[in-house]
Amino acid sequence: MKYVCLVHFTPEALSSLSDEEKRTLDARSLAYDDELAASGHLVAAEALQSPDSAVLVKVRAGKLSTTDGPFAETKEQLGGFILINARDLNEAIRIASGIPLAALGTIEVRPIYEIPTPERASS
Repeated sequence: MKYVCLVHFTPEALSSLSDEEKRTLDARSLAYDDELAASGHLVAAEALQSPDSAVLVKVRAGKLSTTDGPFAETKEQLGGFILINARDLNEAIRIASGIPLAALGTIEVRPIYEIPTPERASS
């Protein structure tokens, strides 16, 4: 089963790190991705740019609307994700606990919803 591990942290959690600490965190994160890939758990992993670079898209009554930047003021921001394969939620939680940013923020583990299609139903 697939799970997404959403990495949340406060901007201060990263801005308080020295350049060397940031490089070490990046190296540890990439090494953990490599470890997950080698074990067959990794599907995809990406870090996100700041919420200030976001654009929110809505379509209401057929009309497109966009808004720049973060929609809501929150203490934590979504900083990245890791899409994994795991046997069950317990294994997904164990994998999420190894994400280096778990020491600075919060990792939300959520099962992926597989949209039923005729092709999937027949397999």
